[in-house]
Amino acid sequence: MPSDTILAVDDEVHILELISFNLKAAGYHVVTALTGEEALKRCEVEKPSLVLLDIMLPGIDGLEVCRRLKGDRTTSNIPIIMLTARGDEVDKILGLELGADDYITKPFGTAELLARIRTALRHTRKACGGEELREGQYIVGDLVIDYNKHRAYLGGEDAGLTPSEFKIPALLGRYAGRVLTYQQMLRELWGPAANPRDNKLLRVHMANLRRKLEKNPAEPRYILTEVGVGYRMVDDTN
Repeated sequence: MPSDTILAVDDEVHILELISFNLKAAGYHVVTALTGEEALKRCEVEKPSLVLLDIMLPGIDGLEVCRRLKGDRTTSNIPIIMLTARGDEVDKILGLELGADDYITKPFGTAELLARIRTALRHTRKACGGEELREGQYIVGDLVIDYNKHRAYLGGEDAGLTPSEFKIPALLGRYAGRVLTYQQMLRELWGPAANPRDNKLLRVHMANLRRKLEKNPAEPRYILTEVGVGYRMVDDTN
């Protein structure tokens, strides 16, 4: 059973009670905060393993709390999962750009919440240990991303990706289970030459990729779209 400490931050008491109940049932130690100011103090004292952080908080909002935590070397390695309202794409993108590790949209189910927590904790532990997030191969279902050969295989057959196309699943596979914004992907894939506000190039590549990697491109199984935000590779452990 997990023994990590989770800090849950939300100004709605009933949501905190529900989160606490489910996380404690899963074996986590839970501390809570109702405001941004209280969250910052709790982090300083408790040094939690992960923070569940609502964006809409009185006083210091969740985005500012995220910025401060990620900007402080004593708390910068604590993974943060933002709790967002449905349709607030701008806030989701801002949170991820400020350093949040993931987001989850309200209302959410317990299984999804626990899966996102496990993924964020696993990535943080590997990163803090100095390991590559993914080494050798990433395998999920019939899809194999081979980092040494720079090739992707579907059902044992070479998917025939171009070097530019391969960069996309290779990047997403290293962060499988986590959403990467369009802007983050553009910077990682094409560097300063890419216009961070122009997603057309990325979407063209993604359409080509899905024709090669998905049996039914209209219902993708491996690379999922986070509408208005970015893309996520399915995590093999979730």
